[in-house]
Amino acid sequence: MLAICFVATTPATATAAPLPVSYDFNTGIVAELTNPNGSLPGTNDWSCRPSPAHPRPVVLVHGGFASQQVNWGVYGPLLKNEGYCVYGLTYGQIDNAPWPLSAIGALDPLEDDAAELSAFVDRVRTSTRASEVDIISHSQGSLVSGYYAKFLGGKDIVSNLVALGALWNGTAGPAGEDYLQEMHEQLGLSGALSIPLCPACLQAVEGSDFITTLNADGSPYVSGVKYTNIATKYDELVIPYTAGLTPGPAGTAVHNIVVQDGCAIDRTAHRGLAATRRVAAFVLNALDEASHRPAPCAVVEPNSGVG
Repeated sequence: MLAICFVATTPATATAAPLPVSYDFNTGIVAELTNPNGSLPGTNDWSCRPSPAHPRPVVLVHGGFASQQVNWGVYGPLLKNEGYCVYGLTYGQIDNAPWPLSAIGALDPLEDDAAELSAFVDRVRTSTRASEVDIISHSQGSLVSGYYAKFLGGKDIVSNLVALGALWNGTAGPAGEDYLQEMHEQLGLSGALSIPLCPACLQAVEGSDFITTLNADGSPYVSGVKYTNIATKYDELVIPYTAGLTPGPAGTAVHNIVVQDGCAIDRTAHRGLAATRRVAAFVLNALDEASHRPAPCAVVEPNSGVG
């Protein structure tokens, strides 16, 4: 009993025994199926204390129709192994929804989602005693994170905002219905449910009031935050893919990366941005200015989610 009490009350460091990392987006889906509404290995350890090497906790902000587990099966254990304190939330679900509906987030208005993120970041900062955080977002999560940084005080809290498949200018393509149907099938919901009402889906479309507000002063960015946008030419949801590569005006820090620059054989599509080794190298370099790890180049097939 004494040993149990000691473990429960002693702050954890960000370093731990290595966790298995599979560069496959489906890892997160399997995690959700086997541990409904849970947290990925390496994430949401509220006793974690950031190390001097990585003083900022990392907050993972999922994309549309996903959850903290579904979206981040690669990055939870990967970042923990790299020595970070890592946190993820599922936001914007249908109120009081049973599982597996509770595993489908980012449905609520994006302004509400950003408020949820703000409250979660405050909890992370209180727990870790960190003054700043880094954010990694995917897809619709870029809009949630960007709104938080620009309008809800995040500009003084977020050091790095890494956006995978960002939607800064909105998408001219379908607002995610095909992706939701795929998630329904993988969670065993095919044919059982209609597509839930999703105000956020309409807000992510090019020309929406939300996109116009986010870009009202000429860009979605705010000074003081370092933005890294990572896009793929084979993105089937962010159309055109350059919608996530908005140039940064004077006074902002923006670095745009296209996966295929220097690696034409990598045909990563939208969800693969949250799974491949190449993108992971870009992300780790963005989080740590002292990191200069090479980004591997390998054949990746569109929509495989494996890389």
